[in-house]
Amino acid sequence: MRIDQIKVIRKNLKLQKPYAIAGRVIDDVENICSTIHLENGIIGYGAANPAPEVVGESPIEAEEVLNKWVLPRLKGRDIRGFLGLIREFQQLIPNNPGALAALDIALHDAYGQWAKIPVVDIYGKHFDELPTSVTIGIMNVEDTLKEAVNFYNDMFTVFKIKTGDDPVSDVLRIKALRENFGDGVTLRVDANQGYSSKDLSYFLNETAHQNIELIEQPFRVGRESDLLVYPETIRRTFCADESLKSTQSVFPWLIEKPFGIFNIKLMKCGGILNAMDIGRIAELAGISLFWGCNDESCISITAALHAAFANKNTKYIDLDGSFDLGEDFVKGGFYVKEGKMGIYKDRFGLGFANDEL
Repeated sequence: MRIDQIKVIRKNLKLQKPYAIAGRVIDDVENICSTIHLENGIIGYGAANPAPEVVGESPIEAEEVLNKWVLPRLKGRDIRGFLGLIREFQQLIPNNPGALAALDIALHDAYGQWAKIPVVDIYGKHFDELPTSVTIGIMNVEDTLKEAVNFYNDMFTVFKIKTGDDPVSDVLRIKALRENFGDGVTLRVDANQGYSSKDLSYFLNETAHQNIELIEQPFRVGRESDLLVYPETIRRTFCADESLKSTQSVFPWLIEKPFGIFNIKLMKCGGILNAMDIGRIAELAGISLFWGCNDESCISITAALHAAFANKNTKYIDLDGSFDLGEDFVKGGFYVKEGKMGIYKDRFGLGFANDEL
């Protein structure tokens, strides 16, 4: 079955409400959407929102790479060889994970529809649904509690708290959340590289009895070895995010293990196939998987869910990246029920219900 046509569009997607992370405020997100049209009318959808500060690629650069290097080489190729196609383009554009992710996801979706199976079944499913965390940005204690109550009322019970600007304020917010909700919620922390060694030690000491499940990327990239001073029991809760990009980047952390958890984002590693490679390596090393996202279309969020459910060492998901979008390219793909995310068993590919773009 031949690929007949490929399209790429770029669109600024407004958030329903802005939020703050360490160092900046986010109020809109630029995504690209790629569609692969097969000669029988099947349309596969892919999307990407790479973070330039993390991977050195912007959405506009991803769009340009797809138009210049991918589209001319893809038309007329056979979708049955989609895995080989992805490997081919991994070699051709290795430094463009956003472009690769948009291509990889669209090829997976098109193939799954053609083969009449969900994408997760290509690799083997280990989960039907998992609870996702929802993100609370950097704000004062009062607003943090208001946000958390709203989420709790919507039946979300796993909160990821953005921190990293001020450890004293961070501690107050964590303690207030635990006091207000007791053991009825799970607390995760994302420092976004914002802590110094002094900050992290203070935070750990002050929250030692607050039952924090994990801490994402406390130090800046390049300072991973500084985490080795902490006991192994603490390091098991440290999660590599910005430090972990490509498949190759995981190897330095497999022996000494400054991180006990790997945060896999399709926007960092370049799509589902690379994510599966990282997942397998992590499994062999006894490292748990955490699946994260940027502010993304439900297209790439759904793709991440399929990848997460196909890895048996998946332990955490944080795939709320499309929840706050005011608009999107397609609809469907996944469902959310009582704080858990799942994919539809009776839909092929990634399971979108939408007309052609």
